[in-house]
Amino acid sequence: MQPRNMSMSGVVDLAAVKAAQEAKTKAEQARAQAAREGGAGAISPADLVIDVDEAGFERDVLQRSAEVPVVIDFWAEWCQPCKQLSPVLERLAVEYNGRFLLAKIDVDANQMLMQQFGIQGIPAVFAVVAGQALPLFQGAAGEAQIRQTLDQLVQVAEQRFGLTGLVVDPEADPGGAQAAPERPAGPYDALLEAAVQALDSGDLSGAVQAYKNVLSEDPGNEEATLGLAQAELLQRVQGVDPQQVRRDAAEKPADVQAQIAAADLDLVGGHVEDAFGRLIETVGRTVGDDRDTVRMRLLELFEVVGPEDPRVIAARRALARALF
Repeated sequence: MQPRNMSMSGVVDLAAVKAAQEAKTKAEQARAQAAREGGAGAISPADLVIDVDEAGFERDVLQRSAEVPVVIDFWAEWCQPCKQLSPVLERLAVEYNGRFLLAKIDVDANQMLMQQFGIQGIPAVFAVVAGQALPLFQGAAGEAQIRQTLDQLVQVAEQRFGLTGLVVDPEADPGGAQAAPERPAGPYDALLEAAVQALDSGDLSGAVQAYKNVLSEDPGNEEATLGLAQAELLQRVQGVDPQQVRRDAAEKPADVQAQIAAADLDLVGGHVEDAFGRLIETVGRTVGDDRDTVRMRLLELFEVVGPEDPRVIAARRALARALF
């Protein structure tokens, strides 16, 4: 299940990855707080299935996907398979109890969205997680297959993006959801916010230093570790000539630094498997200090993507085979 960035920029989605640990903590605390308060801040099961059009897509899908996976059911009134699939998805949305939100989009009334998602036929089902689109399946599907796909979606959303879903209260009024309670400010929130602002303004050196300031006091801070890896990656590729870097890598396969530079560009461009594969192959044909240099850079790139990402897990296995 490979995410596609809805911004179509193809670069590493720093905002989504950076917020993963904080989002997970906030979501878990919100669910616990709502449970203690008897469902305060919860939504009704009826609010788990919504109709979405082009005008409301950003608000109802993209923005909501920062707090819960949004499954999109593209359908039409004339589509007979849609009439079989849609009730199953609606029932499962309630059964999964807030682990995902179901958005129904009528393709006849929303041709632009249909084109944006590249849909050739319906029914078609996508998900949007933290602003990134995931194709799930197209055409008729059995309930067992749908459940398996939804289970995988929920797992990826929680492990990679920290989204644990919405709080659902059967007694809540439809449409009566309230904002989740804010997490109390942590001791390093100001420094972490300063790092994010530095990233947003293009001050990569300032972001690197801000993250290092956090880690000097709290070496185990996951958000700072992840942010530092991202900021240093962007700092390394800033100002380089991509064509020259790729030319050097192609012409000098034994040049460790050329392969490392190309792998950095691969990752920033969203080609995660290419970046990992390039360095694993380089590990396999080097020895001594060169091998250690490549291995350490690969471990740094693992930090950028996140240790729970399936691509990182697969690459770790491949790295072990290359080393031993």
